[in-house]
Amino acid sequence: MEVFAVPDIPEIEPGDDLATLIDERVDLREGDVLTVASTVVSKAEGRGADLSDFEAGEHARDIADQIGEIAGERKDPRFAQAVIEESEELVMAAPFILAVTRFGHITVNAGIDRSNVPGADLLLLPEDPSASARRLSDALGVPVVVTDTSGRPFRQGQRGVAIGWAGLPAMRDWRGEHDREGRELTATVEAVVDELAAATNLVTGEGDDGRPVAVVRDWEFGDHDGHDHLFRDRDGDLVRQALADFEYHSE
Repeated sequence: MEVFAVPDIPEIEPGDDLATLIDERVDLREGDVLTVASTVVSKAEGRGADLSDFEAGEHARDIADQIGEIAGERKDPRFAQAVIEESEELVMAAPFILAVTRFGHITVNAGIDRSNVPGADLLLLPEDPSASARRLSDALGVPVVVTDTSGRPFRQGQRGVAIGWAGLPAMRDWRGEHDREGRELTATVEAVVDELAAATNLVTGEGDDGRPVAVVRDWEFGDHDGHDHLFRDRDGDLVRQALADFEYHSE
């Protein structure tokens, strides 16, 4: 398997034809998988926003006050309002906001970015990252994974994750297959779109690296069942259920 970043992607502006910009810079082959950072998808789709676009309600003010008290500094309630408006549900509100996006991804601050956003205060995630991936996949003729970076429960640091995909299943299902001893696998379901996102994050980088698009070449899904149930349903997510009852108490 080969993983490489697509060079010379320019600063993306609202309305840019992202598929054409990518196609001009890389010769894609049959079997390639393309990963695209959500930041450039959002920029092309005009998802930049200013804090002045959000009028803070009482809930947002309460959240900002609570987080500000914990952090020892004032927090802008308009940012909390932006998170609320981009969320289906808040799993927890302090010491940070953990939100469920409208497409099912659970992440801090609903994935709203405040870095590398020229001309705006905020960059919101794509409204429907899988639809965005589908449009790119249709235009470029290869599977596409829209990625973001996200923290990890129980571990320090961030890694790339998939928030949208098209042209391949999200999950590689090994259940019903057998290990080398002939034992049937009953629980193993591999989140291949997350693994591809993490692999390409190694070459796209962070900060000011400016390499938001990458290609995975000579990787095969294989002869396995697949499905798209990447995001856990609420009823089956024990951690989410526990966090719903969590209340932060500062000392």
